[in-house]
Amino acid sequence: MEVSIIGAGLAGSEAALQLAKRAIKVNLYEMRPAVSTGAHTGGGFAEFVCSNSLGSFDVTNASGLLKKEMGILGGELIRIAYECRVPAGNALAIDRELFSKKVTETIENNPFINVIREEVQQIPQTPVIIASGPLTGDLLAQDIKRITGSEHLYFFDAVAPIVEKDSINFDIAFYANRYDKGEASYINCPMDKEQYEKFYGILVNAPRVTDTVNAKFFESCLPVEVLASRGVDTLRYGPLKPVGLTDKRTGKENYAVVQLRQDNSAETLYNLVGFQTNLKWGAQKELLRSIPGLEDVNIVRYGVMHRNTFINSPKILNPALQFRKRADLFFAGQITGTEGYTESIAAGMLAGINMARHLKGEKLLVLPAETMLGALTHYISDENHDKFQPINSNWGIIAPLELPKKERKNKRLKAELLSKRAVDIYSDIVLRKK
Repeated sequence: MEVSIIGAGLAGSEAALQLAKRAIKVNLYEMRPAVSTGAHTGGGFAEFVCSNSLGSFDVTNASGLLKKEMGILGGELIRIAYECRVPAGNALAIDRELFSKKVTETIENNPFINVIREEVQQIPQTPVIIASGPLTGDLLAQDIKRITGSEHLYFFDAVAPIVEKDSINFDIAFYANRYDKGEASYINCPMDKEQYEKFYGILVNAPRVTDTVNAKFFESCLPVEVLASRGVDTLRYGPLKPVGLTDKRTGKENYAVVQLRQDNSAETLYNLVGFQTNLKWGAQKELLRSIPGLEDVNIVRYGVMHRNTFINSPKILNPALQFRKRADLFFAGQITGTEGYTESIAAGMLAGINMARHLKGEKLLVLPAETMLGALTHYISDENHDKFQPINSNWGIIAPLELPKKERKNKRLKAELLSKRAVDIYSDIVLRKK
């Protein structure tokens, strides 16, 4: 038995490791670094392109529950992610270079995985998992379009700038977590009303690399300039909200706050939270240096924008991530419309598990909608979608609980009960496997 996996990103790497630990040989194809995507920076596997955060690890958070579920099912990349963790409050943020290095070494040293550094331009006729991601090569994209008989959908995504910590002015910037939760791990740059209005004026008038007026964006990852175009206070109620962030040196309540999150384990690099952007690089430099505390900041990576491709999964896939018209073809990761790092890894895990089951003649694992991963896969494979768009893990897609009216209004309690129900379901799944 042998499986081809196209793409060694988060989903493809996870799928390969899932198959390998079930003693199934894998040919893992990766076109980088010979063929660039325009967004990745190197040739390592499982590279984080945008943020370095996988979101909350608190199980009362939808993303946190998804991580818990992966841990129960034996997810490989989530384990490595915790090994590469950097401080970020309740979020699982990683040293992205160390993470990619560890994943790459783990795969290259696995005797069941054969790494092939070349671009796949046509879908193989042998068992295959397509995990080519949102930046799929043009020729492969055309072949996917041919076999699915469906037009691709797409949205635009952007990357936030990364700066050197040593160039930040800590006479102004300060360390804090919102509401002092956990160890203070974010760098915060405060603004008063006058400073914010100056910053806002620069932002809304700054030139962009591409005209994105009519572009489609993923709503939870909007470029900062698009958010700003929705109103002068939009950022102050979004990524720049000041609530719960007070500089203890002054005790002042700020009008707006720009947060920076640690990007590597050496604590030398920080990325700007919520600052995905497609501004021209000169404009980015002017904008960032208008932020108090970043007057002389050294930018080591500018923000960029790229077009993300995803398939019309509701018409193509079943909840096991299997192609409906071909049993030995699975899709995984962002190309399916599961948006987010954690979601991509989870989809890769499930596709790998189910490909192994398919090859062994076993029943495929279709997770119930009472679990977060099950809710995601049921959502993206629901044929009733008229206007399908990528989605993150969230409580709105999970099967509801019957609760008294009073308890329904308690969001924390509701999340706890939903999480417990999901974990109990996974415990039953694991017990049945034994």
